[in-house]
Amino acid sequence: MTKKDTEILAVPDQAGIRLKMTRTARLVVKSKNIRPPVSFLQIMELAQQVILQGNYDRQFLEFAMVLCGNETWRQVVASTPYNRRLLLLPQCLKDEKNCQAAIDQLGLICAGCQSCSIDEILVQAESLGYNTLVAEGTTVAMQLVQEGSVDAIIGVTCMSVLRKSFPTVYQAAVPVIGIPLLFEGCANTDVDRHWIMREINQYEPSQEYPPLSLSVIRNEVRSWFNDHTLNTIFSGNGSQTNRMAISIMLHGGGRMRPILTIIAYKAYEPDPSEKLAENLAVIVECFHKASLIHDDIEDQDDYRYERETLHLTHGMASAINTGDYLIGKGYQLLSGLAMSTESLQQCFRLISEGHVALSIGQGDDILSSSHNEIPKTETLLQTYRLKTGSAIKVALLLGAVAGGAPAEEIAILEHFSDEMGIAYQIRDDIHEFREERDDRKFSDYPVMLSLLVEKVDQDTKRQFVSFISNNQWLDVHSLLENAQIPDAADKLLQTHVANAYRLLDQLNNFRMRLSLYSLMGKIF
Repeated sequence: MTKKDTEILAVPDQAGIRLKMTRTARLVVKSKNIRPPVSFLQIMELAQQVILQGNYDRQFLEFAMVLCGNETWRQVVASTPYNRRLLLLPQCLKDEKNCQAAIDQLGLICAGCQSCSIDEILVQAESLGYNTLVAEGTTVAMQLVQEGSVDAIIGVTCMSVLRKSFPTVYQAAVPVIGIPLLFEGCANTDVDRHWIMREINQYEPSQEYPPLSLSVIRNEVRSWFNDHTLNTIFSGNGSQTNRMAISIMLHGGGRMRPILTIIAYKAYEPDPSEKLAENLAVIVECFHKASLIHDDIEDQDDYRYERETLHLTHGMASAINTGDYLIGKGYQLLSGLAMSTESLQQCFRLISEGHVALSIGQGDDILSSSHNEIPKTETLLQTYRLKTGSAIKVALLLGAVAGGAPAEEIAILEHFSDEMGIAYQIRDDIHEFREERDDRKFSDYPVMLSLLVEKVDQDTKRQFVSFISNNQWLDVHSLLENAQIPDAADKLLQTHVANAYRLLDQLNNFRMRLSLYSLMGKIF
């Protein structure tokens, strides 16, 4: 390890200095009125202010960054119930000579021999209701967050691991308090036990700050899509069309749109109704599944979710009719929601406007494909905004309106939906291009083709058109690679993802902002 690395990762030896720097970081962060998640650059700027304000040694800059990161998350972690937190300790705290613990696939199982500080810390944390884990790295901890087992982490580890884990924690918007070991090492390390005890005991209930667990909402939403619930909501009229519609609703997909709806509803509604939430989720899925039935017909696709499509199993006419039935059922269910007349009117307007926008976007896409046209990138992105952005917009805004979101928040969510929809489609195009499949089609990644046509000269363009006409996929692939189109597509994706994040930063509702940050991190 070089002298520079040692200085970067230094932790003050004296507890008094550590505590004083913590207090300075708290004052600096509080003065800026900053809401997490906070970027690496912002954390660096805050830490530099801490060093200057307290006249601390510059070697503690990265330690100050850890402290500033902690302070941005403090209110969120403090408002998270103990039983929804994870305490993560490193195995290197154990006494190598006297430790009697066993090791399994998750980590160390403390034997309570009291030869090190692990037992004392675990006993205190578990008495409060914490989930605890003694393991190296953050992989298992992040999995527990993604599974919905915990909502916040208090993690004890070395400075180097804290530094490496920052991008993952930031992108996933995981509320975390990091406590660095007093020195780097892989065995017989030490930690400020008083600091740990202060952190694990802090609890300040708040309605504003507890994060919404995406995993818990996802599991809740998925639990609603079963035979009993759907037959009850659909009134179980026994018709063949009703049965086909329920079958379509039961199968396939990640339920992203109803999940978005329930996130927004619960973020803005202080006392959410389980029944209303359930109906909102089903309504959104009705419209989504109807659009998929019609989309499969228009694109002549034979499979959806690894099953034969409805028009293939029951014929074109029945498929069209089932899609229409689901649209009608969605509006019928919407009309019966226990909401104010004004809110219902707003919901009908946003869903109908979304339906119109999606149809316009789909129509542009169909006409372009039927004439073998490769649209300009700007035109294609507008189609993506209409098709996918509108669907996301309907899902988010339906929940936000039902939850009583203010007009300025709804306006921000509208623009966010456009950017997320465009980014989502670009991401799918990139994945389709890079996936090795025997049945791939040029139409699977239109953004790549649009970017190529705009970039290359006329001779290359004619060559490109010839390759497409003759279905010479490998030659088209070479053209795209040589013109660095995949890199251009990645850059375009990052532009729209960044636009989406900038819009999220404008939201005043902390739970909505944090939930969408987390969702974006998982998708992109």
